[in-house]
Formats: sequence, structure tokens, C-alpha cells
Amino acid sequence: MENIKVSVIIPVYNCGEYIGSTLKSVINQNFSDYEIIVVDDGSTDNSLEVINSTLRECGIRYKVIHQQNGGVSVARNHGIDVSSGEYLVFVDGDDLISPNHLLELYNGVEDFSLIQFAKKDGDNIYSQGTNFGRDYISTDDFIQKELNMEIVFNFFQIMYKSSIIKENNIRFTPGVVYGEDTEFALKALIFGNNIHISNEITYFYVQRTGSAIRTTEFRRFDIVEIFENLSKFYRINGKNHLAKLIIYSRIPRAIFGNMNYFFYSCYGFDDVMYVMKKKDLFYKLSRFRGDFKFNLKVRLFLLNPKLYYKLWFKFKNSID
Repeated sequence: MENIKVSVIIPVYNCGEYIGSTLKSVINQNFSDYEIIVVDDGSTDNSLEVINSTLRECGIRYKVIHQQNGGVSVARNHGIDVSSGEYLVFVDGDDLISPNHLLELYNGVEDFSLIQFAKKDGDNIYSQGTNFGRDYISTDDFIQKELNMEIVFNFFQIMYKSSIIKENNIRFTPGVVYGEDTEFALKALIFGNNIHISNEITYFYVQRTGSAIRTTEFRRFDIVEIFENLSKFYRINGKNHLAKLIIYSRIPRAIFGNMNYFFYSCYGFDDVMYVMKKKDLFYKLSRFRGDFKFNLKVRLFLLNPKLYYKLWFKFKNSID
């Protein structure tokens, strides 16, 4: 049996217009011994036809799975289950990777490795990741930086050792539409020691015209429950310092950041306040411990939410 170093898992749902370009970027890697796993999540357009025609004569080992629509988490989990690679890499069905993506990621020694990413909006490319200025970082240090929101990070930047994912039953949570990818990464990372870092930009998150998600019914606040569950997970696995950091830093920051996002997106003040009260987010926000400047903003808001909103609206604060 041939050795497969990397499994590239690509969930697809109605990406017929883009999946061909995505697959070609995955096929054209200056790397060998990898497989492509495409999971079609019940597409109703021509995605499956494009997938099959693009891969049929690519010369790369591949698997195409067609499942009933179950969401991106179910699709990614299906890809994990059928993967054969020593490491796992995730690419979304409408994004692009450079020819050296797998080569930059594959270390073969560390449990995890990381590259940088950029947002591609038409002909414009905007660097999004964090340049660490070093070749390695401990997983504990990395997680703490993420929980304090000191770094810009997305789960697809990381190559994951397959045995860690499978032996510890790390999977994406089905039915969650916001934050399931961050949860997956932050769960997996506690089972390794170091992350090998490349500061090369090799992943391109493509911003399509009109594709910005208008998250209805305030689903962005669901990230709070995701992090609460992650805090419990950390405690069970003896990572109490990380569990506390979630409660006293990451959750309050997520609440405040998403609240400002809703203000910025012209959601009504009363509607935002109603949802926050219903979800008990005022109390969870009040538990913040840390940075003085951020703490001052939180205290001002909690003291007089309406006044904070008026000041925010007047000075058009950026989302924090």
C-alpha cells in the first residue's frame, strides 16, 4: 500500500461555479503522496459533475463522496472518517491554495503545522494571518494567544496529525453554523506539543460578491455556547488554566465583538439588548478580567448600554 502523507478534505455544497478552480489549485501542488477527498453535501447544482470531470484524469489519488445534505460539519467529519493520510488539511470548496501549500505545511515531525492566509476579493489580496516571527510555538502558548484574541487565526491554516484527531475522537460539531471550526482546532491542539510555523501565505479565502453572511436571528452569539462547551472540555482534560481563560477572556470578548458587529450591521439596539438579556450575556460579559482598555469599554457599556450605543454610533467605533 502506498504511503499517503496528507489527506486534503474539501466539503462542497452548491459550489459548481467555483469548485473546479479550487480543485485545480489542489491538484497543482509541488508535493507528492497526498490524496484528495471531496465530500459533496447534497448539492443541487452541477457541483458533483464538475468534481468528477476535474478529478477523473488528475493523476492524484482521490475519493468523491456524495451524501445527503447534513451541513459542513457532517461533510468534514465524513472526510475525516474515510481519510488515509498521516496528516489532515482542510480546504473550503470555493477557496484557493498556492502550489506550495502542502509543501509549506508538511513537516513530518511535529503534530501540527501552520501557514498564513489572505483574503482575496476580486484582484485585491489582503493578508489576514499573524506573522509569528519564529519557526515554532507551543500549542499551549498558541491557544492562550487565541483565547486572549492576540492573534488572527482560522482553523484551515493548520495541518493536523491524523492519529491525534482520530484517537481522541475530535470532530466538528454538527448543526453549528458559527464557531465549529475554531472549536475543532482548539480541541485538537491540546493533544500535541508544538506547532511548526511557516510565514508564507499559501491559503486564499475568497470573498465572493454578495457572499458576506448576514447571520439571522443573532446566530453569531452561538459562539458563546461553543466556548462554554470548550471550557468544560478543557477542564475534563486537565487544562484548567485554559478553561478559566475562556470564561474570563474569550467569551466576554466574543460577546462584545459580536454585539458591536450587530450595531455595525444596523441591527436595532433594542433587538440586540433583548437577545443579550435572553441569553444571559450581560453577566457573562461582566466576568471579563484582563486588558484595562477593553475592560473600560465593557464597564461603560454595562453601566449604561444606551449611552455606550449613542457614543459608539456618534464616533463610529470599529468592531473590537
